[in-house]
Amino acid sequence: MTTTELFLVAMLIVFSAPYLLWRVARTDYYAPLVVVQIIGGVLLGPGILGALFPAWHASVFNPEVITALNGIAWWAVMLFVFVAGVELDLGAAWQHRRETLVTASCALFVPLAIGCGAALLLLGWRDGWAGAEGARWQVVLGIGMACAVTALPILVLLLEKMAVLRHPLGQRILRYASLDDIAIWGVLALILLDWERVGRQAGFLLLFPVAATLVRMVMRRLAEPDRWYASLIWLAACGLAADWAGLHYMVGAFLAGAIIDARWFDQARMDQFRATLLLAVMPVFFLSTGLRTDWSMGGVAVLGGALVLLAASVAGKLAGVQLAGRILKWPRGEAGLIGWLLQTKALIMIIFANILLDRAIISAETFTALLLMAVLSTMLTTPMVAPRLRRMGIRPTAG
Repeated sequence: MTTTELFLVAMLIVFSAPYLLWRVARTDYYAPLVVVQIIGGVLLGPGILGALFPAWHASVFNPEVITALNGIAWWAVMLFVFVAGVELDLGAAWQHRRETLVTASCALFVPLAIGCGAALLLLGWRDGWAGAEGARWQVVLGIGMACAVTALPILVLLLEKMAVLRHPLGQRILRYASLDDIAIWGVLALILLDWERVGRQAGFLLLFPVAATLVRMVMRRLAEPDRWYASLIWLAACGLAADWAGLHYMVGAFLAGAIIDARWFDQARMDQFRATLLLAVMPVFFLSTGLRTDWSMGGVAVLGGALVLLAASVAGKLAGVQLAGRILKWPRGEAGLIGWLLQTKALIMIIFANILLDRAIISAETFTALLLMAVLSTMLTTPMVAPRLRRMGIRPTAG
């Protein structure tokens, strides 16, 4: 078969298999389609499908096909992170700054500390968790931050599915997650700090505010259809500049979106654009992510590491939000509900872990453990949150 035909075979598999599993098994309560697609990527990777059918797997997912898939995946995830940046509502966070700052800080730093402790435990248990280029502090901070991440786009998806997105509680949760989203990319920039390219990085950070100011001036003067196209130009330029500086193109993608005002775009069109990304191109990212999984350390060791990280992630997030609830004197039961929603991982953590793997800060085995942790933590969310909503008597508002 030609490379084009093999590429289309891969596309056929990645779009059909997860969808059929999601529909036939009716997993939506525990695992929305996006989570099933992530699981599908792992199953299609070298550790599962590749181990069962090595010759067929090597033939279909040959270097040329993987290169083509990676190109689509890079642009897809840049667009997705860009949209996440655009949808940050810093104005709402500022209006409720004390509550938002206290909650976001507790929900970030407590799981970060516990996650760093789990990372030290794994590093002391056995070798193989650190990447070839990862200093010990980078590995520990990277794993700790992965445990603290909240996936804002998936959180929006789950809140919408449970019909509480427009409820006052849902809007509060989005404020907390938005502030933590900024911290995630700030910590990533610290981890990726490259002393050999520190001049480039300093130059990027100095020139970015100037470029952002100019872009905002231009965008205000454009009609909305032109703003969409101009945004793509700005995204590509910002991603290129950030990657050239050594900060990774994902940092550039997030910053490119963060300086864009969401009010410049019709909300319904932005929602549809995000949904289209999840439907049409993000499954390719999930497949390319699954192809990077590695079980060579041993399935038991990788699964054990995933469970350790899952415990650290969930316990840390719940403990952090409980602390915030005590400080702010929330009603009984509210902290538990918010804590379970904020521990949602999935996409943003997977993107974060992909970057750490790209830079060889973590090993492929650690990446696999983090991927499993992200999937499991996200699958826990709806079963833990839905009964709490009923007990608290919250009446969801559709929309």
